Amino acid sequence: MEKKETRALIETVMEQLAEKVGFLGIEDEESRRRICSSAKEILKTTDKVIKSYIRVSTEKNGITRIPAYRVQHNNISGFYKGGIRFSEFVNEEEVENLAILMTLKNALHRLPFGGAKGGVHVDPRKYSERELNLISKKYVQRFARDIGPNHDIPAPDLGTNEKVIDWMVGEYKTINPGEPYLGSFTGKSVANGGAKGRREATGKGTFLSYSWLLNEWMKQYADEKAVNRTKQWQTLQAFQEEISQGKEIAVAVQGFGNVGSVAALEAYRYQAIPHKVVAVSDRFTTLYHEQGLDIEKLVSYTAKGHDLPSNQEQLLAAGIEADVMPAIEVLTVPTDVLILAAVEDVINQNNMDKIQARILVEGANAPISQEADLFFEEQGTVVIPDILANAGGVIVSYLEWKQSRVTELYSEHDIYADMSAQMIETLQAVYEAYFSSVEKTMRFTCFTLSLARLTDLLYRHGKLY
Repeated sequence: MEKKETRALIETVMEQLAEKVGFLGIEDEESRRRICSSAKEILKTTDKVIKSYIRVSTEKNGITRIPAYRVQHNNISGFYKGGIRFSEFVNEEEVENLAILMTLKNALHRLPFGGAKGGVHVDPRKYSERELNLISKKYVQRFARDIGPNHDIPAPDLGTNEKVIDWMVGEYKTINPGEPYLGSFTGKSVANGGAKGRREATGKGTFLSYSWLLNEWMKQYADEKAVNRTKQWQTLQAFQEEISQGKEIAVAVQGFGNVGSVAALEAYRYQAIPHKVVAVSDRFTTLYHEQGLDIEKLVSYTAKGHDLPSNQEQLLAAGIEADVMPAIEVLTVPTDVLILAAVEDVINQNNMDKIQARILVEGANAPISQEADLFFEEQGTVVIPDILANAGGVIVSYLEWKQSRVTELYSEHDIYADMSAQMIETLQAVYEAYFSSVEKTMRFTCFTLSLARLTDLLYRHGKLY
């Protein structure tokens, strides 16, 4: 979803909330419309957009100036929160859209955070470690007045990791001597006060959003009499029938980074329902094997700094049997489930009719366009949207931020238990609301729950008069 699509969906949802009799406890229609109109104006716009140019001395090209951004969308739910990405595709519009989605995601999962996002227009693969260290420190220097543990708390995102965040924490500490600094960033290394399991959290949560729907929710919580979403319900019933017949569920995963590789490994190891991961991809290659790939070997191979194997020699070295295909073909291979864990806008009007998966899970942010989302809804395809599926990372970030305040480390078991409990509570609310209604998409359901909570907070805080 692009920024204009996100804003259009916010407008549509807010207009429907204004029609809801008794919303916010306001019975008078004119008053309710005025209040919701005010909330709409606040939530479809952004509090602050900060742009700067980072000055970096490179080893080959001398001084270069790199565009960098920090966008703070809304903080009615709590301190601004959102990742920093290093990517050659970063631009102001993308970062602003991702900040809006962070606000909605945190509201949906009832986290005490608002939404923000940061980005640096740089391909990290083309810079040395020393240069990336300089870029990271310069970013903190440029935005030091706008971030901090009680204002805006960044985290890693696409192209960044715990090493980058550790550098940033170190620079923040230098700039703010004597001030609390551990909560200034989340996604730190465990040795630097980070939460155990933070790197794997988004991938684990992404798979949980799908597996809990198909397993626990279908078995324990779904009330067939209350289901109005006929086509999607029939899709899930077809899965159940195939599982009862002993069929393995085929999974394809686009992206084999922190999110995709972990989600693929979760599917590979999932014991409640048999799965096989038939395809994975990175930016260069798709690997496909109808009988299933050995994900543990692929994770071991890529952990040594390699991309996915792309020729027979590399496949042999990795101990993998697979067909090598162009990277984009992971989207259209024969599969039951497709986990999107790469970048935004990969499925749109140009390829939506070629997708064979019956369940799509958005581990990445905004990988499916609004037009494609509506198309899949009509087809009976289940689409689990990003603000629901990929929240594991920010939930664990909250636990890390909380951990920094009590200076007490949580165990990895406690981290995953708390993350799962938080996500499952939200999953149950969304799935019940979605399957019992006939309105639009699951994304629409998520936006409705998020915006209702945000509007309620704005109203309670006296911001809508």
